[in-house]
Amino acid sequence: MTGFGEPLRVQETADPAPGTSGEAVVEVLAACVPPYAAEVFDGVRNYALVPPVVPGVGAVGRIVHVGPDATRLRAGDLVWCDPTVRSRDDALTPDIALQGWSARGEGGARLARYLHDGAFAEFMRVPTENVFPLPAAAADDPARWAALTVHTISYGGLLAGGLEAGETLLVSGATGNLGSSAVAVALAMGAGRVVAPGRNRAVLDLLAERFGPRLRPVRLTGDEAADRAAMSEAADGPNDMVIDLLPPSAPSSAARVAAMAVREYGRVVLMGGVGMLGGDHLALPYPWLMRNSVTVRGQWMYPRAANVGIIRLLASGALGLTAERVRAFPLDEVNEAIAYAAEHSGAYDRTVLTP
Repeated sequence: MTGFGEPLRVQETADPAPGTSGEAVVEVLAACVPPYAAEVFDGVRNYALVPPVVPGVGAVGRIVHVGPDATRLRAGDLVWCDPTVRSRDDALTPDIALQGWSARGEGGARLARYLHDGAFAEFMRVPTENVFPLPAAAADDPARWAALTVHTISYGGLLAGGLEAGETLLVSGATGNLGSSAVAVALAMGAGRVVAPGRNRAVLDLLAERFGPRLRPVRLTGDEAADRAAMSEAADGPNDMVIDLLPPSAPSSAARVAAMAVREYGRVVLMGGVGMLGGDHLALPYPWLMRNSVTVRGQWMYPRAANVGIIRLLASGALGLTAERVRAFPLDEVNEAIAYAAEHSGAYDRTVLTP
Protein backbone atom coordinates (compact mmCIF):
# COMPACT_ATOMS: atom_id res chain seq x y z
CA MET A 1 0.00 0.00 0.00
CA THR A 2 1.64 3.24 -1.16
CA GLY A 3 -1.12 5.68 -0.25
CA PHE A 4 -4.73 5.94 0.83
CA GLY A 5 -7.17 5.80 -2.05
CA GLU A 6 -4.70 4.02 -4.33
CA PRO A 7 -4.85 0.38 -5.48
CA LEU A 8 -2.48 -1.95 -3.67
CA ARG A 9 0.65 -2.88 -5.61
CA VAL A 10 2.42 -6.24 -5.55
CA GLN A 11 6.19 -5.93 -5.72
CA GLU A 12 9.36 -7.78 -4.72
CA THR A 13 11.01 -6.79 -1.44
CA ALA A 14 13.71 -8.30 0.72
CA ASP A 15 12.57 -11.18 2.91
CA PRO A 16 12.00 -10.04 6.51
CA ALA A 17 14.68 -10.94 9.03
CA PRO A 18 14.13 -11.19 12.79
CA GLY A 19 15.16 -8.00 14.50
CA THR A 20 15.52 -9.51 18.00
CA SER A 21 15.73 -12.95 19.60
CA GLY A 22 12.03 -12.60 20.51
CA GLU A 23 10.73 -12.69 16.95
CA ALA A 24 9.83 -15.30 14.35
CA VAL A 25 9.69 -15.24 10.57
CA VAL A 26 6.68 -17.03 9.11
CA GLU A 27 5.80 -18.08 5.56
CA VAL A 28 2.23 -16.91 5.01
CA LEU A 29 -0.15 -19.60 3.73
CA ALA A 30 -3.46 -17.77 4.16
CA ALA A 31 -4.53 -14.30 5.33
CA CYS A 32 -8.12 -13.18 5.75
CA VAL A 33 -9.27 -10.05 3.90
CA PRO A 34 -11.83 -8.29 6.13
CA PRO A 35 -15.02 -7.11 4.41
CA TYR A 36 -14.24 -3.52 5.40
CA ALA A 37 -10.67 -3.60 4.01
CA ALA A 38 -11.59 -1.20 1.19
CA GLU A 39 -12.73 1.36 3.78
CA VAL A 40 -9.36 1.08 5.53
CA PHE A 41 -7.33 1.49 2.34
CA ASP A 42 -9.50 4.38 1.13
CA GLY A 43 -8.95 6.19 4.43
CA VAL A 44 -12.65 6.18 5.31
CA ARG A 45 -12.05 4.48 8.66
CA ASN A 46 -9.15 6.74 9.65
CA TYR A 47 -7.03 3.82 10.82
CA ALA A 48 -3.52 4.54 12.06
CA LEU A 49 -1.89 2.86 9.07
CA VAL A 50 1.13 4.69 7.65
CA PRO A 51 2.03 4.12 3.97
CA PRO A 52 4.10 2.72 2.44
CA VAL A 53 3.17 -0.49 4.24
CA VAL A 54 2.39 -4.14 3.64
CA PRO A 55 -1.10 -4.41 5.18
CA GLY A 56 -2.92 -7.47 6.43
CA VAL A 57 -4.31 -8.54 9.79
CA GLY A 58 -3.29 -12.02 10.99
CA ALA A 59 -2.30 -15.15 9.07
CA VAL A 60 -1.95 -18.91 9.03
CA GLY A 61 1.59 -19.89 8.12
CA ARG A 62 4.68 -22.03 8.71
CA ILE A 63 7.64 -20.95 10.81
CA VAL A 64 10.80 -20.31 8.82
CA HIS A 65 12.91 -19.00 11.69
CA VAL A 66 12.38 -18.66 15.43
CA GLY A 67 14.65 -17.06 18.02
CA PRO A 68 16.69 -18.88 20.68
CA ASP A 69 14.33 -17.82 23.47
CA ALA A 70 11.56 -20.02 22.02
CA THR A 71 11.62 -23.45 23.72
CA ARG A 72 8.73 -25.22 21.97
CA LEU A 73 8.25 -23.64 18.56
CA ARG A 74 10.28 -25.08 15.69
CA ALA A 75 10.92 -24.22 12.05
CA GLY A 76 8.26 -25.94 9.95
CA ASP A 77 5.53 -25.68 12.59
CA LEU A 78 2.07 -24.73 11.31
CA VAL A 79 0.96 -21.66 13.26
CA TRP A 80 -1.55 -18.85 13.65
CA CYS A 81 -0.05 -15.35 13.75
CA ASP A 82 -2.05 -13.08 16.04
CA PRO A 83 -1.92 -9.46 14.81
CA THR A 84 -2.50 -7.96 18.28
CA VAL A 85 0.99 -6.80 19.25
CA ARG A 86 1.58 -5.54 22.80
CA SER A 87 4.50 -3.62 24.24
CA ARG A 88 6.63 -5.69 26.61
CA ASP A 89 7.50 -2.99 29.13
CA ASP A 90 4.13 -2.45 30.85
CA ALA A 91 2.24 -5.48 32.12
CA LEU A 92 -0.69 -3.42 33.42
CA THR A 93 -1.55 -1.20 30.44
CA PRO A 94 0.56 -2.27 27.45
CA ASP A 95 0.44 -0.25 24.28
CA ILE A 96 -1.25 -2.09 21.40
CA ALA A 97 -0.86 -2.16 17.64
CA LEU A 98 -2.62 -4.35 15.11
CA GLN A 99 0.30 -5.38 12.93
CA GLY A 100 -0.21 -4.16 9.38
CA TRP A 101 -3.57 -2.62 10.24
CA SER A 102 -3.92 -0.01 13.00
CA ALA A 103 -2.68 1.20 16.38
CA ARG A 104 -3.82 2.90 19.58
CA GLY A 105 -2.13 6.07 20.81
CA GLU A 106 1.48 7.19 20.44
CA GLY A 107 2.84 4.05 22.08
CA GLY A 108 0.90 1.89 19.67
CA ALA A 109 2.17 4.03 16.79
CA ARG A 110 5.76 3.35 17.91
CA LEU A 111 5.05 -0.38 17.88
CA ALA A 112 3.51 -0.07 14.42
CA ARG A 113 6.58 1.74 13.12
CA TYR A 114 8.78 -1.15 14.29
CA LEU A 115 6.49 -4.06 13.30
CA HIS A 116 5.23 -2.18 10.28
CA ASP A 117 4.27 -4.85 7.78
CA GLY A 118 1.39 -7.30 7.93
CA ALA A 119 0.17 -10.51 6.36
CA PHE A 120 -0.49 -9.63 2.70
CA ALA A 121 2.94 -11.00 1.80
CA GLU A 122 4.80 -14.26 1.27
CA PHE A 123 6.72 -13.84 4.54
CA MET A 124 6.18 -11.77 7.68
CA ARG A 125 8.05 -11.00 10.89
CA VAL A 126 6.05 -11.59 14.09
CA PRO A 127 6.76 -11.38 17.85
CA THR A 128 7.32 -14.88 19.18
CA GLU A 129 4.50 -14.50 21.73
CA ASN A 130 2.07 -13.85 18.85
CA VAL A 131 2.71 -17.25 17.23
CA PHE A 132 0.40 -20.12 18.22
CA PRO A 133 0.65 -23.76 17.08
CA LEU A 134 -2.24 -25.14 15.03
CA PRO A 135 -3.39 -28.76 14.84
CA ALA A 136 -2.08 -30.80 11.95
CA ALA A 137 -5.58 -30.92 10.42
CA ALA A 138 -5.37 -27.18 9.69
CA ALA A 139 -2.75 -27.93 7.03
CA ASP A 140 -5.47 -29.51 4.88
CA ASP A 141 -7.22 -26.15 4.43
CA PRO A 142 -5.24 -23.13 5.73
CA ALA A 143 -7.59 -20.73 3.92
CA ARG A 144 -10.52 -21.95 6.00
CA TRP A 145 -8.53 -21.65 9.24
CA ALA A 146 -7.74 -18.03 8.37
CA ALA A 147 -11.21 -17.34 9.81
CA LEU A 148 -9.34 -17.12 13.12
CA THR A 149 -8.98 -13.43 12.25
CA VAL A 150 -12.72 -13.07 12.86
CA HIS A 151 -13.49 -15.76 15.43
CA THR A 152 -10.74 -14.72 17.85
CA ILE A 153 -12.26 -11.25 18.14
CA SER A 154 -15.76 -12.45 18.98
CA TYR A 155 -14.35 -15.07 21.36
CA GLY A 156 -12.40 -12.35 23.16
CA GLY A 157 -15.57 -10.32 23.63
CA LEU A 158 -17.43 -13.30 25.07
CA LEU A 159 -14.57 -13.95 27.48
CA ALA A 160 -14.61 -10.28 28.51
CA GLY A 161 -18.29 -10.57 29.39
CA GLY A 162 -17.78 -13.81 31.30
CA LEU A 163 -20.25 -15.84 29.22
CA GLU A 164 -21.15 -19.05 31.05
CA ALA A 165 -22.64 -22.30 29.78
CA GLY A 166 -26.43 -22.21 29.75
CA GLU A 167 -26.71 -18.42 29.72
CA THR A 168 -28.71 -16.39 27.23
CA LEU A 169 -26.68 -14.07 25.05
CA LEU A 170 -27.99 -11.26 22.84
CA VAL A 171 -25.73 -10.48 19.86
CA SER A 172 -26.25 -6.95 18.57
CA GLY A 173 -25.22 -7.05 14.92
CA ALA A 174 -25.81 -10.80 14.64
CA THR A 175 -26.42 -10.74 10.89
CA GLY A 176 -23.02 -9.19 10.11
CA ASN A 177 -19.70 -10.86 9.43
CA LEU A 178 -18.37 -10.43 12.96
CA GLY A 179 -21.71 -10.72 14.75
CA SER A 180 -22.54 -14.03 13.07
CA SER A 181 -19.16 -15.28 14.29
CA ALA A 182 -20.18 -14.40 17.85
CA VAL A 183 -23.36 -16.43 17.41
CA ALA A 184 -21.42 -19.53 16.37
CA VAL A 185 -18.70 -19.10 19.00
CA ALA A 186 -21.17 -18.50 21.84
CA LEU A 187 -23.11 -21.66 21.02
CA ALA A 188 -19.84 -23.59 20.82
CA MET A 189 -19.00 -22.28 24.29
CA GLY A 190 -22.27 -23.66 25.63
CA ALA A 191 -24.66 -20.72 25.57
CA GLY A 192 -28.18 -21.95 26.32
CA ARG A 193 -29.68 -19.68 23.67
CA VAL A 194 -28.60 -16.79 21.51
CA VAL A 195 -30.95 -13.93 20.62
CA ALA A 196 -30.07 -12.66 17.14
CA PRO A 197 -31.68 -9.34 16.17
CA GLY A 198 -31.36 -7.99 12.63
CA ARG A 199 -33.12 -6.58 9.58
CA ASN A 200 -31.89 -9.10 7.01
CA ARG A 201 -34.53 -11.84 6.94
CA ALA A 202 -32.41 -14.11 4.73
CA VAL A 203 -29.51 -14.10 7.20
CA LEU A 204 -31.84 -14.58 10.16
CA ASP A 205 -33.30 -17.61 8.39
CA LEU A 206 -29.80 -18.91 7.67
CA LEU A 207 -28.85 -18.62 11.35
CA ALA A 208 -32.05 -20.33 12.48
CA GLU A 209 -31.54 -23.19 10.01
CA ARG A 210 -27.90 -23.68 10.99
CA PHE A 211 -28.28 -23.55 14.78
CA GLY A 212 -31.83 -24.74 15.45
CA PRO A 213 -33.94 -23.87 18.51
CA ARG A 214 -31.05 -22.43 20.54
CA LEU A 215 -30.97 -19.55 18.05
CA ARG A 216 -33.76 -16.99 18.57
CA PRO A 217 -34.03 -14.59 15.60
CA VAL A 218 -35.65 -11.16 16.03
CA ARG A 219 -36.67 -9.03 13.04
CA LEU A 220 -35.96 -5.38 13.92
CA THR A 221 -38.50 -2.66 13.09
CA GLY A 222 -36.67 0.52 14.14
CA ASP A 223 -39.14 1.20 16.96
CA GLU A 224 -36.94 1.11 20.08
CA ALA A 225 -39.61 0.07 22.55
CA ALA A 226 -41.04 -2.62 20.26
CA ASP A 227 -37.60 -3.98 19.37
CA ARG A 228 -36.50 -4.13 23.00
CA ALA A 229 -39.68 -5.98 23.92
CA ALA A 230 -39.16 -8.43 21.06
CA MET A 231 -35.58 -9.12 22.15
CA SER A 232 -36.70 -9.83 25.69
CA GLU A 233 -39.57 -12.03 24.54
CA ALA A 234 -37.30 -14.07 22.26
CA ALA A 235 -35.03 -14.89 25.19
CA ASP A 236 -37.80 -16.76 27.05
CA GLY A 237 -36.41 -15.14 30.15
CA PRO A 238 -33.73 -12.56 30.88
CA ASN A 239 -30.82 -11.81 28.59
CA ASP A 240 -27.82 -12.46 30.81
CA MET A 241 -25.35 -10.73 28.52
CA VAL A 242 -25.28 -8.49 25.44
CA ILE A 243 -22.35 -8.17 23.06
CA ASP A 244 -22.44 -5.33 20.55
CA LEU A 245 -20.61 -5.88 17.25
CA LEU A 246 -22.41 -3.35 15.07
CA PRO A 247 -20.39 -1.63 12.30
CA PRO A 248 -19.55 2.10 12.19
CA SER A 249 -22.48 2.72 9.84
CA ALA A 250 -25.01 1.66 12.51
CA PRO A 251 -26.74 4.35 14.60
CA SER A 252 -26.09 4.52 18.32
CA SER A 253 -29.81 3.89 18.92
CA ALA A 254 -29.41 0.34 17.58
CA ALA A 255 -26.67 -0.37 20.12
CA ARG A 256 -28.66 1.25 22.92
CA VAL A 257 -31.86 -0.72 22.37
CA ALA A 258 -29.92 -4.00 22.46
CA ALA A 259 -27.91 -3.04 25.54
CA MET A 260 -31.05 -2.13 27.46
CA ALA A 261 -32.55 -5.56 26.82
CA VAL A 262 -30.10 -7.03 29.35
CA ARG A 263 -31.32 -8.19 32.74
CA GLU A 264 -30.73 -6.67 36.15
CA TYR A 265 -27.11 -7.42 37.12
CA GLY A 266 -26.45 -8.28 33.47
CA ARG A 267 -23.32 -7.51 31.42
CA VAL A 268 -22.88 -5.50 28.23
CA VAL A 269 -19.71 -5.74 26.12
CA LEU A 270 -19.04 -3.10 23.45
CA MET A 271 -16.76 -4.24 20.60
CA GLY A 272 -18.29 -2.68 17.49
CA GLY A 273 -17.64 0.49 15.53
CA VAL A 274 -20.61 2.66 16.49
CA GLY A 275 -19.58 6.32 16.54
CA MET A 276 -16.24 5.81 14.76
CA LEU A 277 -17.43 7.79 11.76
CA GLY A 278 -19.32 10.44 13.73
CA GLY A 279 -22.96 10.55 14.77
CA ASP A 280 -24.55 10.48 18.19
CA HIS A 281 -22.75 9.00 21.18
CA LEU A 282 -24.15 5.96 22.95
CA ALA A 283 -26.46 7.40 25.62
CA LEU A 284 -27.33 4.85 28.29
CA PRO A 285 -29.51 6.28 31.07
CA TYR A 286 -27.63 6.74 34.32
CA PRO A 287 -30.60 5.73 36.54
CA TRP A 288 -31.14 2.55 34.49
CA LEU A 289 -27.48 1.55 34.78
CA MET A 290 -27.29 2.30 38.49
CA ARG A 291 -30.60 0.87 39.67
CA ASN A 292 -30.21 -2.31 37.64
CA SER A 293 -26.54 -2.80 38.58
CA VAL A 294 -25.62 -3.31 34.94
CA THR A 295 -21.96 -3.75 34.00
CA VAL A 296 -20.87 -2.11 30.74
CA ARG A 297 -17.41 -2.93 29.40
CA GLY A 298 -15.53 -1.89 26.31
CA GLN A 299 -13.21 -4.48 24.78
CA TRP A 300 -10.72 -3.92 21.97
CA MET A 301 -9.44 -7.21 20.56
CA TYR A 302 -8.62 -9.94 23.14
CA PRO A 303 -6.02 -11.28 25.61
CA ARG A 304 -3.24 -13.54 24.32
CA ALA A 305 -4.76 -16.64 25.93
CA ALA A 306 -7.88 -16.21 23.78
CA ASN A 307 -5.86 -17.48 20.82
CA VAL A 308 -5.31 -20.79 22.59
CA GLY A 309 -8.97 -21.07 23.58
CA ILE A 310 -10.40 -20.44 20.12
CA ILE A 311 -7.93 -22.87 18.51
CA ARG A 312 -9.05 -25.52 21.00
CA LEU A 313 -12.71 -24.91 20.13
CA LEU A 314 -11.92 -25.37 16.44
CA ALA A 315 -9.67 -28.39 16.95
CA SER A 316 -12.30 -30.14 19.07
CA GLY A 317 -15.03 -29.62 16.47
CA ALA A 318 -17.21 -27.70 18.93
CA LEU A 319 -16.85 -24.75 16.56
CA GLY A 320 -17.08 -25.81 12.93
CA LEU A 321 -15.64 -24.26 9.79
CA THR A 322 -17.21 -26.48 7.13
CA ALA A 323 -20.30 -24.28 6.64
CA GLU A 324 -18.24 -21.17 5.90
CA ARG A 325 -18.08 -19.92 2.31
CA VAL A 326 -14.41 -19.35 1.50
CA ARG A 327 -13.10 -17.65 -1.64
CA ALA A 328 -9.32 -17.69 -2.04
CA PHE A 329 -7.26 -15.34 -4.21
CA PRO A 330 -3.54 -15.41 -5.07
CA LEU A 331 -1.45 -12.51 -3.85
CA ASP A 332 -1.25 -10.82 -7.25
CA GLU A 333 -5.06 -10.51 -7.22
CA VAL A 334 -5.15 -8.61 -3.94
CA ASN A 335 -7.25 -5.73 -5.31
CA GLU A 336 -9.79 -8.17 -6.72
CA ALA A 337 -9.88 -9.85 -3.29
CA ILE A 338 -10.54 -6.53 -1.55
CA ALA A 339 -13.42 -5.75 -3.91
CA TYR A 340 -14.84 -9.27 -3.53
CA ALA A 341 -14.67 -9.04 0.28
CA ALA A 342 -16.65 -5.78 0.24
CA GLU A 343 -19.36 -7.37 -1.90
CA HIS A 344 -19.46 -10.58 0.16
CA SER A 345 -19.60 -9.30 3.71
CA GLY A 346 -22.38 -11.47 5.04
CA ALA A 347 -22.54 -14.18 7.65
CA TYR A 348 -19.78 -16.77 7.27
CA ASP A 349 -18.43 -15.27 4.03
CA ARG A 350 -14.62 -15.36 4.07
CA THR A 351 -12.24 -13.83 1.55
CA VAL A 352 -8.67 -15.06 1.82
CA LEU A 353 -5.30 -14.34 0.20
CA THR A 354 -3.11 -17.41 -0.32
CA PRO A 355 0.42 -16.14 -1.08
